[in-house]
Amino acid sequence: MKTVDNNYIQEKFVEYCKMNTRSFDDSNEVPTSSGQVVLLNKIAQELKDLGLTDITYSDKDAYTVGKLPANTDKKVSPIGFVAHVDTADFNSENVVPQVHNNYDGQDIELGHGLTLSAKQFPSLNKHIGETLITASGDTLLGADDKAGIAGLLGMLKYLVDNPEIKHGEIWVAFGPDEEIGKGAARFDTRRFPVEFAYTLDNGDPGDIAFETFNAAAAKITFHGTVVHPGEAYHLMVNAALMASEFIQNLPASQVPENSKDFDGYFMVLSNNGNVDHAQISLIIRDFDTDGFNDKKQLVQNIVDRLNQKYGADRVELQMHDQYHSPGDLIKKHPYVVNLVRHAYEKIGLKTKVIPFRGGTDGDFISEKGIPTPNLFNGGANFHGPYEYVTVESMALLTKALTTIIQTHLEMNDNRDQTPLKRKY
Repeated sequence: MKTVDNNYIQEKFVEYCKMNTRSFDDSNEVPTSSGQVVLLNKIAQELKDLGLTDITYSDKDAYTVGKLPANTDKKVSPIGFVAHVDTADFNSENVVPQVHNNYDGQDIELGHGLTLSAKQFPSLNKHIGETLITASGDTLLGADDKAGIAGLLGMLKYLVDNPEIKHGEIWVAFGPDEEIGKGAARFDTRRFPVEFAYTLDNGDPGDIAFETFNAAAAKITFHGTVVHPGEAYHLMVNAALMASEFIQNLPASQVPENSKDFDGYFMVLSNNGNVDHAQISLIIRDFDTDGFNDKKQLVQNIVDRLNQKYGADRVELQMHDQYHSPGDLIKKHPYVVNLVRHAYEKIGLKTKVIPFRGGTDGDFISEKGIPTPNLFNGGANFHGPYEYVTVESMALLTKALTTIIQTHLEMNDNRDQTPLKRKY
């Protein structure tokens, strides 16, 4: 049996990192940058070269999808994997990946006056002796999520190179605009006929996140009455002070700087105004659906109290949900997580259930009815010049995905439906 092809994984990762695939929130194009289309088409050709079938790219959702057909007569449900091609809002032009063979734990001069140091980033100590890949100091690297892409392609190549490994139908999807929360919202999952799937977005080997934030955004507008301060008695209504009063009614402890793990929060993004007019921009985050709804209701209650105090329509609230945690759906299908636990154990990875303190494409795909937790891609320091990943971490992702597929074939008829919990 052939081993995982680390050279292939490294080659694809470096090749794709050199491509500028940054997404842009202020664009209405699909996808929001042309570089993403170039990479999505290149991946489509790679899937064809690997022998996959049913390869399509859609102009409507900008997803490249393909299928590795089953090579077994055993009945097993189709499984899917998802990675995104876009990178975050940091310089992505002229990315020059730097390959550091047999990393020795010493400081790495990235360039442009920046140093990658294990003293500042202790996680580097886990990778001594490995092949470390960084950028060159003035760009991000793109490990989020090109490490996920490389690991996923590595899995496909491994299975193609080792046809004696039996597996069911495997679907892969590569999508755009994850970093700005637009890509998977458009994904037509009729093109992705799987029972369940996994995103490969950030995280350390052994991680699995089946809960993310539920997210909402709110704008609160305050309308004051301006009169001369010398004649203001019982006439002036100060919009800026109403905005301040609104903030004072939010729970002071429930803010990002005091939250971690599965804690939720309110975050005031901006507070601008004067006597006549003021506006607050606010985001709300919570892992639990009930807690999320309670937080939104609290905002509504504060607005109602201020209107009762200062007069109707003094305060206007615009609030909308941004995305929802897949946790409620996945808890109804615990096999999706338990399968991963068993697969990790087989390859010596300790399962670590983590909160994903943000959103993933899995949030939107789960809302469309496909339970989709997140695994890992092995990188670190995402979205900036200190980003790195090792070839060995991406190869471990390849091994984990391959083992999940094999374990699914073994367990499909005898599924572990142990109820999920946040710590294992």
